[in-house]
This record gives sequence, C-alpha cells and structure tokens, in this order.
Amino acid sequence: MDLGFRLHAERTPNPDSIKWVVSEPMIEGRFTANFSERPSREVSPLGAALFGIDGVEGVFFASNFATVTKRSDVEWTEIAQPIVDAIKACFGSGESAIGPDFAPPDPASEGEVVARIRAILDEEIRPAVAMDGGDIVFAGFRDGVVEVYMQGACSGCPSSTATLKQGIEARLRDEFPEVEGVVAL
Repeated sequence: MDLGFRLHAERTPNPDSIKWVVSEPMIEGRFTANFSERPSREVSPLGAALFGIDGVEGVFFASNFATVTKRSDVEWTEIAQPIVDAIKACFGSGESAIGPDFAPPDPASEGEVVARIRAILDEEIRPAVAMDGGDIVFAGFRDGVVEVYMQGACSGCPSSTATLKQGIEARLRDEFPEVEGVVAL
C-alpha cells in the first residue's frame, strides 16, 4: 500500500530553524546543499521557491529533509504554511530540490590525517547533527586547527558553541594529537 508523499516538521535546538522531513529523497548521495541567499531555479528550484517566502533567510538540504531558517522577527505561524506549500508543490510537480546547475563540493586531495578527520565527521558527527536539522561540513585543517562550516539549524544555534567545543573538538582531540582546536567559519 503506497501512502504517497509525506511531510512533517521537527523542532531543532535553534528556535529560528525547523527541520522539514519528507518521505522522498531531497538530495541523492552523501552531499548537502546550504543556501544563505536565494539561488537560481537552475541551481535549486525548491531553494528559490523557499527564499521567495518573506522571512526565510536560510535553506539547507540533506538526504531526506530541508531545514529552513527564518528571521528572528518573523513568527513560524506566519510562514509555516507557505513553506509546506512550496515543498509539496516541488515534489508534486516532479521537480527536484536541486537543479542541474548545482555543483556539489569537490574534496581536494588530502593527506591521511585529513581523510581520517573527514571520516569521523562523516560517520559519527554529521548523522548526530542531522537529527537536529543541521550539518557540520569539513572546510580545512591548518596549523592544528580543524575548520568547519555549521549549516542548517546549527548556523546561529545557541548551543552550537557547546556542540563545537565539547562534542566535535573533544572527539577529534581524543583521536588526533595534532588537532589543537576546531573553529566554525
């Protein structure tokens, strides 16, 4: 029995972000997409539609969810229904959240330590953070400091500093003596 398209909202630790979980893939593969401004329809049809809603200031897509971040002066009761309508319209029309002009990040050639740092982030940290509607993306490793991008609900979240220092940094320092710290870009 096919129950069709399903959508539900989940609160995140960031009061200005809600995770919208869908029953169909938002993105194929292991990459994510983060937009802090309106993308073109060719890059992200759904992202363009969501940014067309007054008050939306961030959109993050992962495998089966979209995290939408609003301006703090806007109430969820004002924009929740237009967000639901945009997501349903995208999937109802057969469009994808990501368009043909989207280019996922291409990891540069990396050494063994960077490959192991990425593996811990991808296998341990990112799945836990995704449960709260966000993502932690590796940006670099320089002079003992791991640089990451905090996306989705993690961007601007009141508890993101604790997650970064007590969670991610502690885990990486336990594993790698060469890691002296972790910073969000």
